[in-house]
Amino acid sequence: MKTNKKTRQYAGLIAAVLAYYLIHEGAHLVTALCMGVFKTINVVGVMGVQIDVYNEMMSDTQMGVFCLMGPVATLVSGWLLVALAGCIGRLNSSLLRAVLYYITIIMLLLDPLYMSVICGMVGGGDMNGIALLMPETAARIAAGILLVINGLLFWKRVLPVYTASFKEQGE
Repeated sequence: MKTNKKTRQYAGLIAAVLAYYLIHEGAHLVTALCMGVFKTINVVGVMGVQIDVYNEMMSDTQMGVFCLMGPVATLVSGWLLVALAGCIGRLNSSLLRAVLYYITIIMLLLDPLYMSVICGMVGGGDMNGIALLMPETAARIAAGILLVINGLLFWKRVLPVYTASFKEQGE
């Protein structure tokens, strides 16, 4: 079944946001449960989800690890999707290919962008905990380097595969 480009784009974007929250916040949830500090799941704003923990029961290192696990999970997921890009590009379903394309973009780029640039504008988020493990400037520079590397990885490896797969199938 063929789907039009706009439908694929919207479905891909919605799926990417949901996958991001599932993986990023899911990693925080699993970490909090393993540490025995899980408190609740908060819905913040229209689409924001946040895992709340008992901070007072955590050491600085535990808090840093808790905050680091979300970005690590999304990066590993993104890299896995890059490794599978060739297989994904051969899928018959243009909708599934589009969904996985957008998920790959989000997993590769969102957390490095947030950690390197955006976190300073919105209160820090995970960076506040990561800064307990290493100097914030070093963490932000590392995230910026990851952003560039992942951007190049997307541009050189993922984009050509997906572009060719949609072109080959006349979509």
